[in-house]
Amino acid sequence: MAAAPAKKVLLGITGSIAAYKSAILARLLIKAGYKVRCIMTESAKVFISPLTLATLTKNKVYSDIYTEEGWTNHVEMGMWADVMLVAPLTANSLGKMANGLADNMLTATYLSAKCPCFLAPAMDLDMWHHPSTQQNIRTLKHFGNTVIPVGYGELASGLVGDGRMAEPEDILTILDHHFNSAMDLKGKKVLVTGGPTYEHLDPVRFLGNHSSGKMGIALAEAALERGATVTLITGPISVEVPAGITTLRVVSSDDMYKASLKHFHESDIAIWAAAVADYKPKTVSSEKIKKSDDGLQLELERTIDIAGTLGASKKSGQLLVGFALETYDEVGNALKKMEKKNLDLIVLNSLRDAGAGFGHDTNKITLLSKSGFRKKFDLKLKQEVAKDIINEIISLLKNA
Repeated sequence: MAAAPAKKVLLGITGSIAAYKSAILARLLIKAGYKVRCIMTESAKVFISPLTLATLTKNKVYSDIYTEEGWTNHVEMGMWADVMLVAPLTANSLGKMANGLADNMLTATYLSAKCPCFLAPAMDLDMWHHPSTQQNIRTLKHFGNTVIPVGYGELASGLVGDGRMAEPEDILTILDHHFNSAMDLKGKKVLVTGGPTYEHLDPVRFLGNHSSGKMGIALAEAALERGATVTLITGPISVEVPAGITTLRVVSSDDMYKASLKHFHESDIAIWAAAVADYKPKTVSSEKIKKSDDGLQLELERTIDIAGTLGASKKSGQLLVGFALETYDEVGNALKKMEKKNLDLIVLNSLRDAGAGFGHDTNKITLLSKSGFRKKFDLKLKQEVAKDIINEIISLLKNA
């Protein structure tokens, strides 16, 4: 069998004292079997020579976009790479990338790149903690980039704290993990429900909730990135669903149940992330209900418990994940829900946590498993939360 082709890393270097580590990083990448090309900003040349990097990588180093040769190279290199890695990434270049500026070869290539991007910031303590830097970090994470955590230690200024670029060996480990684990759900069928359901009162009114569907989409995308075949069943949402995900759009809880039933038994993993209404009107008016001076009384009935009903017919080897949004006795209620619905893992949200729950781009979760596993996570963007959940699902599959 022929060996798999070497993965291609486009290494971007900006003007930080940590640029000397880029030579070590390039050498480690090449020794590990990666193909490496380098792009430098002009200020990076103050700290490390292009000749050093060209000698290590056996490839020309690019930095000038304003030449006839360089004018379209940012497009070609963005298409060439399997991964773009910027290490070190200064506060200045970080701000440019977060705001779509393309005044040099590195930032223009970043905007052209179709591949995953890994960013290793490096700056002084106060620069790292400045609100503008942290906002730019959140923006780049929101765009789907992976930000490699900064290290703690002595900085070039003499201060001690956060801001050191991650060590080259640690960055190599992160890239190895990315390529080795990227397809660990290959061959698996994943069913995800997301968004709200609308339960109609009449042709123009409905009972609903504030779910945006962002968490379900993030989970579907995270599973797709790990190689799964993904079906997303979503209630009414306005958020765009990424390409590659089979999307079924429904309205009511009955619609969502019928669609879920159709795909449930062929799925290896089912993630019940939708905010399905617990109740619906017992009768639906065929005409718009007219306003009157009297009050309006509604008689409600229970909707189908999708997770509970389908969980009762769970097949051997199938893994089921649910969500619990609680306001009191959060863990106790989540554990009861996990048992009642025959779940293997439940994701607990508390409405008492700022930035969690409906409508936010962020979420704060606790994962509880049937085996007794319990892990709390900090407030994160929903894309990062989804990756944490998918990682735990993969861990449960491996240990099953």
